[in-house]
Amino acid sequence: MEIKRLHVGKRLSEVAIHNNTVYLAGQVADDKTQDINGQMREVLGHIDRLLDEAGSDKTCILSCQIYLSDLANFAGMNEEWDAWVAHGHTPPRATVQAQLADPAWLVEVVVVAAVR
Repeated sequence: MEIKRLHVGKRLSEVAIHNNTVYLAGQVADDKTQDINGQMREVLGHIDRLLDEAGSDKTCILSCQIYLSDLANFAGMNEEWDAWVAHGHTPPRATVQAQLADPAWLVEVVVVAAVR
């Protein structure tokens, strides 16, 4: 039972891979000055990079959880999601409003995907 971890830190790993499944930590924007569109684009870029590093991609996403600090940002988040998501491979998704750890974060996204 091998578990491979990528970008291991003191508090968390960015990625865990087990049994051909990739688990990503919640992804947030580094540039917290951006609006919801900018933060969501940045987060989706992090997801693309981490999935690629783990041997996967957005067509292999099994589930997605999106946390918004304010549901007023739902339309902007969906605008970026719709432009990014692999059509014909849209995963099950949940979107909820949540108080995020840093008030400047507008969105956090958690993904589980299959290895290609």
